[in-house]
Amino acid sequence: MSEAPSTAPVCYRHPSRETYIRCTRCERPICPDCMHEASVGHQCPECVAEGKKSQRPARTAFGGSRAGRAGYVTRTLLGINIAVMVLSAIVGGSRAMAGSGGWFGLMGSGTEVTRWGEVLGYAPYVLGGEVHGIAAGEWWRLFTAMFLHYGLLHLLLNSMLLWQLGNYLEEKLGPLRFLVLYLLAGLGGNVAAYVFTAPNQPAAGSSTAIFGLVMAMFVINRRLKLDISALIPLLVVNLLFTFTIPNISVAGHLGGLVVGGVVALVLAYAPAGRRTMVQAVGCSAVFVFLIVVAALRTAALL
Repeated sequence: MSEAPSTAPVCYRHPSRETYIRCTRCERPICPDCMHEASVGHQCPECVAEGKKSQRPARTAFGGSRAGRAGYVTRTLLGINIAVMVLSAIVGGSRAMAGSGGWFGLMGSGTEVTRWGEVLGYAPYVLGGEVHGIAAGEWWRLFTAMFLHYGLLHLLLNSMLLWQLGNYLEEKLGPLRFLVLYLLAGLGGNVAAYVFTAPNQPAAGSSTAIFGLVMAMFVINRRLKLDISALIPLLVVNLLFTFTIPNISVAGHLGGLVVGGVVALVLAYAPAGRRTMVQAVGCSAVFVFLIVVAALRTAALL
């Protein structure tokens, strides 16, 4: 006498496996290998995949992507700074890294790389030579100067601060917003150096952007209602360095500080309902303002 065929349901993905568990969304039978924990019951792989498509990506408190936790922008900026320093050393030799005066002889000398990209208003490289500088049409200097350094010590000090501040702020703001903050702060510091220093006085370094990050830390932590007392010594020490050590661009540091603070205010206090639009318009306005200021300085020099 033959046995009656089994009437138990089988997994829709594995027909040889009997199961009495069903997906809570589509109600198809699923075996243990196909089960995915849900808030209520279990779901099948297809319903899990469909649910992920409809989910909004996680955002930070300021509208940025959670990808900032990985610190990719901070690492990229550090990599660019190091790569430019290596190129400068290849072109300028060992004295480009140290032994050329400044900071007890630990600073490096300028090279063809720094000469090409540093902030320079309007002056010849050598007496009687061709005039160079931002006013001479070399506008790229306002951006490239934030990636140049005069020696390894200069690079090391700025890199340490970028690593500490950058990772924190990139996590809070997200990669794109953090990058905008960094570039605008660096641009703001370079524009200030262009406007408020002699046209033949060169300046370079990521410290313009770093000072902007310091002020952004105050703004972001204040917005998140976090303690900011630990940040005060950091700001004080950096300001002491700015005003007491020779050959440091005071205007560049203070310009980066102010612009970084303004951009951070835009990013942190934009209303949630139209956050992205307000942030984009605000940051664009800061950029346009800086370019107009630089244009006015150029007109004055010419």
